[in-house]
Amino acid sequence: MELLDSNLELKEVQKLEGHTDRVWSLAWNPATGVGEVPPVFASCSGDKTVRIWEQSPSTRSWDCKAVLEETHTRTVRSCAWSPTGKLLATGSFDATTAIWENVGGDYECVSTLEGHENEVKSVSWNASGSLLATCGRDKTVWIWEVMPGNEFECIQVLQGHSQDVKMVQWHPTLDILFSCGYDNTVKVWWAEDTDSDWSYVQTLGESNNGHSSTVWALSFNAEGDKMVTCSDDLTLKIWEADITRMQSGDDYAPWNHTCTLSGYHDRTIFSVHWSREGIIASGAADDAVRLFVESKHGLMNGASYQLLLKKEKAHDMDVNSVQWSTGDKRLLASASDDGTIKIWELATLQ
Repeated sequence: MELLDSNLELKEVQKLEGHTDRVWSLAWNPATGVGEVPPVFASCSGDKTVRIWEQSPSTRSWDCKAVLEETHTRTVRSCAWSPTGKLLATGSFDATTAIWENVGGDYECVSTLEGHENEVKSVSWNASGSLLATCGRDKTVWIWEVMPGNEFECIQVLQGHSQDVKMVQWHPTLDILFSCGYDNTVKVWWAEDTDSDWSYVQTLGESNNGHSSTVWALSFNAEGDKMVTCSDDLTLKIWEADITRMQSGDDYAPWNHTCTLSGYHDRTIFSVHWSREGIIASGAADDAVRLFVESKHGLMNGASYQLLLKKEKAHDMDVNSVQWSTGDKRLLASASDDGTIKIWELATLQ
């Protein structure tokens, strides 16, 4: 793979300050960073606010364009943009999910979703933007249908996890939902057709090569046939599924473990994100950011991944979130307990 052969560095572009508590999560707006549209992302924090950041086309520097506040009363743990980039969902420890609409650069809270008993840990939109999933410490996953006029209706509460659910994530092309958490498993939820209820069709746990401790996050490659998971057990795991079978309307195709990346992290791995060109980024409690790529060198039996590079001391404290930009550039944003966000560019060494 040419990435492994090229001389790359993760170059710090800018450190963004403004949050007054740890920064938990980041989300790039998918409708930005392409062509003439400057890249935009959201960050959320223990300071109860969400900040919207944009890169200035003239100076190339990143500025805070808006602070979304006085809505959540506790930590904002998760944020996610709808596929059009028009709506932003934010999940909070105050047990609510807020929906924000960008109206000419001003962000208005247009809906508040209530129902979780306590902390909401993660929010995720499906590929078409018709469904929103939320999960939390109450061990449940909620699926909300987006109705006209910014109304949201809970169509199902999914129960199957035995402990706190850390993350929900929709598949990038299919309406299949994934959740992971404190019970050391990833659960896969699927509805046979639009009239059916959602049910969990697969549990990826320790008995089938899964993780042995809390699963913090998961991410998919661009094609959606591979998934990476990260855990408190200090490993990353790669899973594969026959996605074409499901895309053609056949039955559910199970996910199978293909390899485990261990020995790279010595503290909990909190975040993992797969870029469109196949680079996996991980952020961990050792304050470092690591990049991995699939190694194609002469291996007949299955996939193998190797470390592309490691950024020691990327932050002064735990790295809670790493997210590749959805735009044209190879940008990575990282968020930390140190209250800062950093923008990195994966660049060729001059």
